[in-house]
Amino acid sequence: MYSDPSERAVTTALIETEPATSTGRVATALDSTVALDGAKLAYTTRGVRLEAVGGLLAGEHLRPQPGDVVLATVTDIGQHKRIELHDGRRATLFPGDRVVVCFGNRYAPDQFEAHVPERLEPCDLVAAGGVASRMRASHASMSSPTAIAPMGLLAYEDGRRINLRDWALPRVEPKVGRPPTLAVLGTSMNAGKTTAAANLIHGLASAGSRVAAAKVTGTGAGGDVWLMQDAGASPVLDFTHAGHASTAGLEPLEVEDVLLRLTAQLAASDAESVVLEVADGLFQAETAALVASARFAAAVDGVLFAGSDALGVALGTRHLRDLGLPVRGVTGLVSASPLAAQEAASATGLPVLDLAALRDPATVEGLLQRQLRAA
Repeated sequence: MYSDPSERAVTTALIETEPATSTGRVATALDSTVALDGAKLAYTTRGVRLEAVGGLLAGEHLRPQPGDVVLATVTDIGQHKRIELHDGRRATLFPGDRVVVCFGNRYAPDQFEAHVPERLEPCDLVAAGGVASRMRASHASMSSPTAIAPMGLLAYEDGRRINLRDWALPRVEPKVGRPPTLAVLGTSMNAGKTTAAANLIHGLASAGSRVAAAKVTGTGAGGDVWLMQDAGASPVLDFTHAGHASTAGLEPLEVEDVLLRLTAQLAASDAESVVLEVADGLFQAETAALVASARFAAAVDGVLFAGSDALGVALGTRHLRDLGLPVRGVTGLVSASPLAAQEAASATGLPVLDLAALRDPATVEGLLQRQLRAA
């Protein structure tokens, strides 16, 4: 549970009550208890306490919303053969398994584009962390998505649907004098952002700094969170803590709210430094709007930019500089090749930081000092 009972009561009171005549029936509490017994609970749903479940909403006129929590049956195994559980274990899926996942959109050029369906009908598991959606397009390397059949939306005893927003971390007042904050951005998926962020965290921790971290945007999955924790960050948050199974399709102000909510929580933890990761590339709609916002500029003291080649990082760093953001260095896959790294350094005039450099206490202390001088 992410919020205290009083916070949850405030947020859930804003959800429209489900009229049985237009949205379907509400199953009994006994039905939901029996149905959930033995179900595989996905990472995205880990903030929802099952004691709050009072029934299931079902019916052909019921329209799912992003963040709605759904009990579904696996009907056909496709691309995702495992589902990530609350504790991070990846459980093998079998036809007939019952899973508890969340509805959400997905924008992943290397995997799936998917959108929440307009009806509670058979759809797809589009992320191993537990995101239900309708696949619209896929990368050529992808198999067909794993197919699921919703049994019903989880509901409270009074019939209101359960949504991740109900269980979001409470808003806290931003702390005056927040800790120095570095953000890791990149050209695209799989540019090396998360690996760079984790090694940067390890370097900061090795330098004696209390590090906190957050993944601000993306699709719900625990791998990046666990990696940041393993690297030495505490606490580590992501957008699911702000009530979203995915940030794809959110309005710009909603994504900014995720940023503000998470960074305020990290500052309240008495962290001495903060590392943020922003998913996908600069041209992804939600990322583009976020990095161009005044709130993002005010939240970060420095940016590391990850890419796979010199041309990509040259264009990306130029774009960030045009936005007025303080780019401190280049990292990612480009740093794995000495020749590509030389090209990137020449094209950008910035240091190219490989993983060893990011783990080096002297290097990261230098980055923090640059942030403090810039502030």
